Amino acid sequence: MSFEAAMSRALPGIPRSASPVDQIAYARDLWPRHHLAVTEGRIAEHRPGMIVWPASTEEVAQVVRFCADEGLPLVPFGAGSGVCGGVLPDDRTVVLDLKRLSRRRSLDRQAPSVEVEAGALGIRFEEELNAEGFTLGHFPSSILCSTVGGWVAARSAGQCSGLYGKIEDMVASLECVVGRGEVVRLHRRAHGPDLTPLLIGSEGVLGVVTAATLRLHPAPPARAFAAFSFPSLEAGWDAMREMFQTGLRPAVSRLYDPFDSFMARLGAVRRQRAHAGGGDEPSEGAAAPSRGGRGPGAGAAVLRGLLRAPGVLNHVVDAVGSRVLRGATLILIFEGTARASADDLARAAAIAARGGARPLGEEPARHWLAHRYSVSYRQAPVFMAGAFSDTMEVAAPWSRLDALYRAVRAALGRHVFVMAHLSHAYPDGCSIYFTFAGSAPSVAAAEAKYDAAWRAALDAAIDAGGTLSHHHGVGRSKAPRLGAELGLGADVVHALRGVFDPAGIMNPGNLLPRDAAPRSPVPRPPVPRPPASPALDRASLLVHAAGTARLADVERALAPHGLTLALDPDAASRELTIDAWIAAGAPGAPDPWGDPVDHLVAGFTARLASGAELAVRPAPRRAVGPDLFALFLGMEGRVGEITSVHLRAHGASRPRALPTSLPRQPPLGDTEAAWLDAVVGAARGVR
Repeated sequence: MSFEAAMSRALPGIPRSASPVDQIAYARDLWPRHHLAVTEGRIAEHRPGMIVWPASTEEVAQVVRFCADEGLPLVPFGAGSGVCGGVLPDDRTVVLDLKRLSRRRSLDRQAPSVEVEAGALGIRFEEELNAEGFTLGHFPSSILCSTVGGWVAARSAGQCSGLYGKIEDMVASLECVVGRGEVVRLHRRAHGPDLTPLLIGSEGVLGVVTAATLRLHPAPPARAFAAFSFPSLEAGWDAMREMFQTGLRPAVSRLYDPFDSFMARLGAVRRQRAHAGGGDEPSEGAAAPSRGGRGPGAGAAVLRGLLRAPGVLNHVVDAVGSRVLRGATLILIFEGTARASADDLARAAAIAARGGARPLGEEPARHWLAHRYSVSYRQAPVFMAGAFSDTMEVAAPWSRLDALYRAVRAALGRHVFVMAHLSHAYPDGCSIYFTFAGSAPSVAAAEAKYDAAWRAALDAAIDAGGTLSHHHGVGRSKAPRLGAELGLGADVVHALRGVFDPAGIMNPGNLLPRDAAPRSPVPRPPVPRPPASPALDRASLLVHAAGTARLADVERALAPHGLTLALDPDAASRELTIDAWIAAGAPGAPDPWGDPVDHLVAGFTARLASGAELAVRPAPRRAVGPDLFALFLGMEGRVGEITSVHLRAHGASRPRALPTSLPRQPPLGDTEAAWLDAVVGAARGVR
């Protein structure tokens, strides 16, 4: 029986297609390396065998059961806007397009929250919420062409993460279809046990997200805008750090390096000239290497020539420095009531002034907001000109940010022209978003240069103490190096696959190679030893303590610095060890719903029940695969013991709490408990 005939018999009534047009349309996502192949027409090798369009969770479950029974690879598909190679089918693969699952199932105005299906398109979903007086607060650059399910699967961060947090901070519960077609409902619990962090960021390798209940906020009644020019990038990020550590939560804070700031000023001059001449205003947002690209022609030849000598270009930019390029630009947008936004902006302006900043007024920030999604459409002119471009977002604690910036920029700069901006800041660290472009005489040479740039940059990020991704996900582009960051954690993810996807059909090759980690050529990083006494990273407001240390010991170590763990004063947990406290669900810890920008633990080491040791390096709002801390918070030590932890320390200034009446500890039902037991059993056996 043919592939199509078998599906027709097993899945009657579910639309499907194996037409060449549909196969080409679903053959890839927007990974820029794919674009290079497309210029030579090399797309046929990745055509899927079939595309299906289910319209309900039950139809998704039918497709998953069919693929599991037949051993067919299955790739969930939202809107195809991923940039990390999360979609790479072959002629046996079934692509599961979820866009017909786009209904809003319910809206709870009191919580407030909404239950929505995974195929809901981002911009339409947000506009519908706005009409009801609410916002999700999630604005990825791809919002015009991405879905709710894609956000959850890739552990997305939106442009307003400085106030509303990342997508995992918005999820109250998930509905998923896992590897044998079972429908699973998982609930977030502030004090655990909580399996939602294992599905968020799993990029389609553990199951298919079909719906989510998401926290909402009242639509902001007012915004306050400002921009500042700092004498250097370092001065700018020091100001950002102080803002977040003193309790400010700008919805948007974006710091552009001197070259990117210089290009933005050129765009502003062009806009002024266009207005003066009556012409249309060019659609310019943040600087990008495609600026000015108009397709093939003389300009394209110049661009290709310049990009073939990236070392010279980078050296020139470095040589002229901040003094000639006139510094780094920070844009800020605060949201809330008119008074609160104005007060917060005044506090931020005072911090900027102490850092030597010059105010630039509101216009740069207002212009950025008006064109906030334009950057998503700027790659095409670069590729049309015979060059290539891409972006890479890495993150690190504030204390390691300078080393990360310099190491990754130097590694990329040997292969491509590079510039950067900082965004998605948090009290303990920040993301750096590198934009780069290159060229080569042939497509094969361009692919080799592209691959070399990525390998060098990822290695540099790991060596500098950074993390490989902050909000784009891992896909296949970063999968070969993920083992170097996760170490034993890669084996844990493989064990989770065995629980949720026993047939091995879910997007094989994505996130991590399907083979077990011991056969991987990537060596495991050593597991750091617990400190003898609590050690403070003052710049990042992180305290590193052994799992055997008591909370009272940590508090005593922080007190001379004017810092605290900010535990509930009535909590009776101070005499607990950190390991016991985390196993009990961290009672008395700050409410994660109150300040979604912050988190409890930035990194940790643990000893599994098997005796194997796991290390998750400290990072601000990690986004590389499932959050393995969920295996320990509120799990009563069933998976293993925490041997050390990087806890957030807090100063006297705290942010305004964002109110919600969502339940903190929904009851654990029998079905969810059974899945929890299965996860515990798999994780305990990892060696």
